[in-house]
Amino acid sequence: MNTRGRDLVTSNSLNGNVIQFRELLRLLTRRLGVLDKSELPCCGITYSQCHTLVEIGRKKCLSINELAALLGLDKSTMSRTVNTMVRNGLVAREPHPEDRRYVKISLTDAGNRVLADIESRMTDYYLNIYQSIPQDKREQVLESLELLVHTIKSECCC
Repeated sequence: MNTRGRDLVTSNSLNGNVIQFRELLRLLTRRLGVLDKSELPCCGITYSQCHTLVEIGRKKCLSINELAALLGLDKSTMSRTVNTMVRNGLVAREPHPEDRRYVKISLTDAGNRVLADIESRMTDYYLNIYQSIPQDKREQVLESLELLVHTIKSECCC
């Protein structure tokens, strides 16, 4: 087989793998509900609000800019999400004592309760998934996911 033939076979094989890779990621995204803009069935909040609660809960206090950067959203979208959450009593805005331009966003007691419920439900959900993976494949799955997340962080499709 000449070089062109080998390149074509390699290219076809690679293209098939890329198509399978894309399809698996598409299905994973759909199964995890990443594209669903509606409310979470258990908590009465949107997926965007859920992710916002989790990030604020982990960091305890963030600015709109910090939240937007963490979630990969623009500042105006993040601001609208936070405004809704303030109206719903889940988060509070508080001016920074030394720099009035900086507004701190933190969870309210109600936000902490919703976050605790989300964390509990998600832990149970992912525990069931993890335990469904054959024990001898679990480390491989974790390593592959870490590699995938690291690679996705360094790439941009648009």
